[in-house]
Amino acid sequence: MGFTSAWAISSHTDEGIASLAPRLLPAMRADRDHPDAARRWQEWQRSPLPDHRTWYDDYGPVIESFRELTAPGSHVDDVCDGTADPSFYVVDDVWDGQSEDTFFLSVHSKEYALSSLFHAVGPARAALLPGWCGTFLLTPAQVADSLPQVERALTFTPAERAAAEAQDWLDYADGEECVLDGPLRVWRTAARRGLGLCGLSVHLT
Repeated sequence: MGFTSAWAISSHTDEGIASLAPRLLPAMRADRDHPDAARRWQEWQRSPLPDHRTWYDDYGPVIESFRELTAPGSHVDDVCDGTADPSFYVVDDVWDGQSEDTFFLSVHSKEYALSSLFHAVGPARAALLPGWCGTFLLTPAQVADSLPQVERALTFTPAERAAAEAQDWLDYADGEECVLDGPLRVWRTAARRGLGLCGLSVHLT
């Protein structure tokens, strides 16, 4: 069955973050606190997958567990697609009006952007990213405080960059920003401008 997914990081004022919090934070916590989520995270931390170009049938269950870990959480999905409240839709109520310099969006068919990012950077770097598997709602102060650890997660030596790029399996259009670049760019911009951030991984169709 086909699907289209999106992972986005949008920038908002302190007031904007406060208005989103009652709706999004409970869903984010529910996805994070699901027993399967913790189990899958621990499995991946203990045994990260090898080079994706070497995967074969024996890795099937491990790949599926990792895919479930990095797929959009059902609670956030339900909030963002209007299932929980038909008056709220992520495209209109979170992403609309974003400017290019304060927004990162990665949309893919039959792929999850976060899966590719996490595989490319590995468990230790992924653990430095705030929130839960690509979802977070941070005040301006939290963005500033978390910037150093995001920089540690997403800053690479030339050799590290080449290795990470080799494990990012997403197909990008010409000029499209990759998952290794966009998040840190937006984080730095938000910290500089005193903005909060909302990270959401969702199914669009």
